[in-house]
Amino acid sequence: MPIIHIAVLALVQGLTEFFPVSSSGHLVLVPHVLGWPDQGLAMDVAVHVGTLGAVIVYFWRDLWRMLDGLWRLAKGKRNRDATLAFYFIAATVPAVVAGFLLHKYMPGGIRSVMVVGWAMLGFGFLLWFADRTGMTVRRIEHMGLFDALAIGVAQAVALIPGTSRSGITMTAARFLGIERHEAARFSMILSIPAIGGAGALEAWEMFKTGGTFLTPDVLMAVGFAFIAGLFALVFLMNWLKRANFTPFVVYRICLGALILFIAYKFGG
Repeated sequence: MPIIHIAVLALVQGLTEFFPVSSSGHLVLVPHVLGWPDQGLAMDVAVHVGTLGAVIVYFWRDLWRMLDGLWRLAKGKRNRDATLAFYFIAATVPAVVAGFLLHKYMPGGIRSVMVVGWAMLGFGFLLWFADRTGMTVRRIEHMGLFDALAIGVAQAVALIPGTSRSGITMTAARFLGIERHEAARFSMILSIPAIGGAGALEAWEMFKTGGTFLTPDVLMAVGFAFIAGLFALVFLMNWLKRANFTPFVVYRICLGALILFIAYKFGG
């Protein structure tokens, strides 16, 4: 695969996985816009591994606290860190169930450009509404099981391309009154099993078909996606300490409207 193809795919995945603009929607659009062939399972796995590495590196302190909390719980010491770890596990379940059902009954996924356009537009407005009306009085430490499950159910909706996994989970968190920065923090940590699961599923499909994984192209894609993902995380987490989601909403609405205009005018 040409290096420019690898770089574009990795950068698109790395940047849009964490920004609330839908990585799956953008990856659906890339071959349509640029006229490229499908990148294949190996490249999908590679860019997922890259972004997974980025979020683990950025949030290693939170992950360490939760693992330490589970260890202390195993020794009979109840603590808030272990409770939060269980909340993240509970929030992952709805997406796992929905992903299993989608893979079973629609193994090819949803690839419609029109679906991407409508999801970009509709969920963009929903993010704006949640951000404008949601209170900013709660942190992750104030969450309960209901909050975690509600965000988890929202994450399951992100299987629709154009929705944005990070966008819909942060939307749900803002409706629950969680601060912007904290909403992003929960969403990003929650992405670890989601990204890891998606990558593992793709790797398993590739294994069943006898595909080869560790190639120079794949390693390059991992590196590019890691750098892009880490940059996106640093930017987003710093941005939300002092600003809101409006620029991402404007981008989503403009892109969604453009996609729908082109799709309906020229028949997809």
